[in-house]
Amino acid sequence: MLVEKMAGEKQSEAKLTGMDENKENTTDETLGLEILQIIKDSQQQHGLRHGDYQRYRGYCSRRLRRLRKTLGFKMGNRHKFTGKKVTEDMLTDNRYLLLVLMEAERAWSYSMQLKMEANTEPRKRFHLMARLRKAAKHAEQLERLCESRRVDAKTKLEAQAYTAYLVGMVQFELQEWKPAMEAFNKCKTIYEKLASAFTEEQSVLYHQRVEEISPNIRYCAYNIGDHNAINDLKLMRLSAGGGGGMIAEKLEALITQTRARQAATMSEVEWRGRTVPVKIDKARIFLLGLADNEAAIAQAANEETKERLYETLLAECRDTIQAVREEIKADAKLRERAADGEVGKVSNLQYLHSYLTYIKLLTVVKRNESMARVLQVKLKEVQPDESKRSPRPQDLIRLYDIILQSLMELSTLQGLEEDRTFQKEVSLKMLVYKAYRCFFIAQSYVLVKKWSEALVLYERVLKYACEVQSKAKNLNNSLKDLPDVQELITEVNAEKYSLQAAAILDTEDVVETPQQQVKDNKPFCERLETFHLDPSLLGKQPNLVQFPPDFQPIPCKPLFFDLALNHVAFPPLDDKVEQKGKGGLTGYIKGIFGFGS
Repeated sequence: MLVEKMAGEKQSEAKLTGMDENKENTTDETLGLEILQIIKDSQQQHGLRHGDYQRYRGYCSRRLRRLRKTLGFKMGNRHKFTGKKVTEDMLTDNRYLLLVLMEAERAWSYSMQLKMEANTEPRKRFHLMARLRKAAKHAEQLERLCESRRVDAKTKLEAQAYTAYLVGMVQFELQEWKPAMEAFNKCKTIYEKLASAFTEEQSVLYHQRVEEISPNIRYCAYNIGDHNAINDLKLMRLSAGGGGGMIAEKLEALITQTRARQAATMSEVEWRGRTVPVKIDKARIFLLGLADNEAAIAQAANEETKERLYETLLAECRDTIQAVREEIKADAKLRERAADGEVGKVSNLQYLHSYLTYIKLLTVVKRNESMARVLQVKLKEVQPDESKRSPRPQDLIRLYDIILQSLMELSTLQGLEEDRTFQKEVSLKMLVYKAYRCFFIAQSYVLVKKWSEALVLYERVLKYACEVQSKAKNLNNSLKDLPDVQELITEVNAEKYSLQAAAILDTEDVVETPQQQVKDNKPFCERLETFHLDPSLLGKQPNLVQFPPDFQPIPCKPLFFDLALNHVAFPPLDDKVEQKGKGGLTGYIKGIFGFGS
């Protein structure tokens, strides 16, 4: 298994380097190395797709061993280690450059592995910095080697960008923001120049690298003093490909820290005409970031990004609700009032809990509505690939069930039972989503050709829609964020006509079917007098006779009973029966002494 794995690695390495390891370049040729292409492909193929830095480190070590063996570049023998460096005079083969590159990658991957472990073991951070400095040192050695006249210009630029990136990472970890920003800007500039010098297909990799570096630059700018950079960082964090890896944790910490500073000035929130003090820090931070999260969702580039942002917002909301719930449990006065059975105004904490629950349920409704819109578009499209499962009306029914359940919970929120306007708005929303749910139930009945049931459900949809339009006149802006009911009415009317036409055509097909083609379950031997066109008789299992046959009654063996015995008079047998003689004490004595025998 290990031999096959190493053989596969060797084949992939030959493709990446563009040459066989057993073949040398002549000194007259210019040496070149696709540095960024090699490290990106190696990382994706050997663990970094799943964040497995230890696996990638092992791959770099094995590749270094193979390169040294092929080039005869031994570091001593089995008994003694002798340090040896690649010099400019050795540059007769681009694999010498690859050797130094792999040493840098091995040290970098080890530092990233230690960074993941340093979350639980802080002492490993010292080892992390040592390995990161080692990676930067190898990158500087690679840059010096590439300054040779034997190396082409593209490799020189890529080596400079690679070195600048690793030096920037070292300064970034040391929180030396200005040198880190300068190094990252140098790296970004080189990659942008390289991208502009090649075709669009070749420049994709350089543009991806620039996008990876941008969050680091903005983070450094913020720490230097550019507080406007925080808005860019928020967008990078919430966007689809925002800063990942090392920068992701720092972005989260920075945004939380910024919100915590703003939360110190936030003391209350107003909802449904009531002002509620907010004393819990977690609730303050969440409410401050709510507007940013909603803005990011509205500006999301695609539905996948929007769904991910909804999940993030819901997770934060659940954590905040849990913090408020624990505070309610710890409120001794509230417990005393509940024990005494006091009925009065809802407390501020309870009202804040209701507000946060309202945000959570409303977010669930918006998320499911967004998913329903995507499914509706896919439902109308023709699926080119029949092997993939196409969406069905049942999928939409499930989404609208969840929406209705969330709205039902909204109507029971504590503190809003007497708010008639709120209750009317919730009931109006429920009517809208009931109409859409009923519409897709009818669609599911159409698929199985249950025309009458589908027609009744379409009438129910029109009833709900008309009721929504009549009630919406009394409520201003109630339908602003809801699906268009008038569009639904138009679609239902069109579907009704299509359904009636399909039902008529389906009925005509049934009438035109000859009676002789109706399948009879009787076996062939029992219907010989009647002609039926039965195609099953020509199949593999024709119904000729019933097997096993049914049971039939047969005469059983007679049973004889002796009835005359009870009426027979037998002759007397008294004279043949021996009678015992009567004897008392005398007979007894005679019996003892044997006189009677």
